[in-house]
Amino acid sequence: MEAALIIVALMLFAFLGLGVYLTTKVVKAAARGVDRTITQARRTVEDTTLRARSFGQVGVAGALAQLRLDLRSSMRATQQALYEGVQTDASLRESIGLFERLSGHGHELDDELKRLEAEPDRKRTADSLPDLRERTARITQAADSLRWAARDRARRFADDDLSTLSAQIDIESGALRDWSRPSVDDLASPLTTPRPASQAPQASQAPQASPAPRAPHAPPAALSQPAPASPYPWQKSSRPETTT
Repeated sequence: MEAALIIVALMLFAFLGLGVYLTTKVVKAAARGVDRTITQARRTVEDTTLRARSFGQVGVAGALAQLRLDLRSSMRATQQALYEGVQTDASLRESIGLFERLSGHGHELDDELKRLEAEPDRKRTADSLPDLRERTARITQAADSLRWAARDRARRFADDDLSTLSAQIDIESGALRDWSRPSVDDLASPLTTPRPASQAPQASQAPQASPAPRAPHAPPAALSQPAPASPYPWQKSSRPETTT
């Protein structure tokens, strides 16, 4: 009895622990989903604000907004292309490692541009614009190079697969149009057609003995007594009559 109670208690604790674990996983997943949604919404609002500043403002503020918009757009597009491509092409993992290092420089530049947007000394900010444009161009060019290389690689693989598939389809189409060759059914029909009785192989190829010569005055075969019919397998053999 005590052993049964201990087993029940252990099962109860196991179920409780499993429930707590699953609940924790669900809560963490929901929290990650909420954080991801908030981050996406914040990013969308910030991009919309930068786009509005780049079109609506002139001078240093508009230039800084345009630089940030170009940087963020290039880095985001490259990140999406690489992380989607690595699911089908494992060789892009090295490219992702390089992109992560490039992302560090991109985040540093974006933070600096964001700080300069609130910088009251517009003259000094304007003097630093050429250097900021050069750094932005170097980072975006590197990101664009990775992105287009990954897309070219994926497109080349798709073209090679399409060429191989087209060649196989051409061969199959030619075989289907070659109706001068007998089909498989026509080739298999002679194998299943039974041979005539005249062409059936003899059970034994041994020479048979020649029949004994008939007597000079033997009656014709048609007038002789018929041979007794062989009984069927299910017939019983006739018993000989007993004589008294």
